[in-house]
Amino acid sequence: MDVILLQKVANLGGIGERVKVKSGYGRNYLLPSGRATLATAANVARFEARRAELEKIASEELSGAQQRAESLRDFRLTITAKAGTEGKLFGSVGTTDIAEGATAAGHKLSRSEVRLPNGPLRSVGEHPVTVHLHTDVEVTLTVIIVAEEQG
Repeated sequence: MDVILLQKVANLGGIGERVKVKSGYGRNYLLPSGRATLATAANVARFEARRAELEKIASEELSGAQQRAESLRDFRLTITAKAGTEGKLFGSVGTTDIAEGATAAGHKLSRSEVRLPNGPLRSVGEHPVTVHLHTDVEVTLTVIIVAEEQG
């Protein structure tokens, strides 16, 4: 399936590139999400007419993500959770907890932007967490998990 990318897609290409993808990937992901359009003669002409507008939108998204990354660079998120005597948590701290904690602290973050490749955090201490703000912008956020005081 031949498509024209309307946005930059990781590991595929940038705006305006004509790429060949498997039909399932194109039909089920790229086309419905608005990241690409079929590479027909009419769509190529329509894309060329909108190229400047799409590139402007993409550059605005990139600069917005870079500003958010700059504000998160020195930010350290502290989360309090119930833990046992050895520092193991009762339960875990996942992407939702991290996103809600950062948003409550004034840094708007969505659950889908938080990346935990090794699964949820299950122990007390400092944990580096990758935050994926844009295709080209990732920042490491330090999450400190503190044991809740037993009363």
